[in-house]
Amino acid sequence: MKYVQYINSLLKEHVSNNDDLVLYGQNVDAGSCLSGLTRGLSSHNRGLTINTTNSENSLVGIGFGLMLNDISSVFFMKQMDFLLLGIDQLVNTYNVIRQKRPSASFTIFPVTVDSGYEGPQSSLNNFDDFCSIAGIEGYSFTNNVDAASIISKHLTKPGFRILSTGQRILQQEVLDLQNLYEDNDCNYFQYKKGDDASIVCFNNSLSYGLELHNVMRKSSIESSLFSVNSHLYSNYSRILDDIRGSKRLILIDDTKSRNRLSDRFLVDVLSECTLKNKIIITRTLTDESFYPCKDTLDIDYNKIVNDITL
Repeated sequence: MKYVQYINSLLKEHVSNNDDLVLYGQNVDAGSCLSGLTRGLSSHNRGLTINTTNSENSLVGIGFGLMLNDISSVFFMKQMDFLLLGIDQLVNTYNVIRQKRPSASFTIFPVTVDSGYEGPQSSLNNFDDFCSIAGIEGYSFTNNVDAASIISKHLTKPGFRILSTGQRILQQEVLDLQNLYEDNDCNYFQYKKGDDASIVCFNNSLSYGLELHNVMRKSSIESSLFSVNSHLYSNYSRILDDIRGSKRLILIDDTKSRNRLSDRFLVDVLSECTLKNKIIITRTLTDESFYPCKDTLDIDYNKIVNDITL
């Protein structure tokens, strides 16, 4: 099953269990239905499904207005780039609404464009920045486990948040994993346990971490593997405990943000852990990074295996 079909099935199941839910966005129930992400949701929705115009600032405001009137809604968006047009609402309107502790929910569900070759106006892989600008809860997901948990717990939870997944993996087969640990609020998940190194993945980088874990195993290096799903700072005590034991950290973050949550996490690590070695894998951004080009991280896994044991 393709990942987009899997997420679509989770959305259908969740929508079926909720009354009076408003689902809206451009082509959510027409055309490609956001490349299949929202296909068929209207037949499962006992509330209202609306195909809207492409006016994001107004649409974000509508979601907040519905929430103030005790109506829950989900605003689906083809790509996160369009959410820039709603920044005023995200900051100023939400700063007023958050003081009222609404009983209804409002969720914005954009797709993070990270598939490459899209050009400068379709490459805003900056989820951290949206969450940071007004202290907005935000969660990304990359596999069967985290998608199921995050959609179940947060899609229609009272209050406001942003949920997103990367476009790169939507047309790939579902990454079928089993988790060893799940934070109560889905802030992070642990998938592997090993004593020799700790791999911590941010944003949509879990697939790179999983590949590295498998390469390291071939060299008899056992590593723990974590994925941080929340884009707001949280308590990372379990991850820090693992790093204290292994004393070797490999941090992978594929965001294009200059204000990376992983940097703040690294401050915690360096303050609380004694390391034998650390390897930080992030993007080096230039003007050429925003041309139509490949958007994946180039990682020399064998070099990392050699370097981490030094």
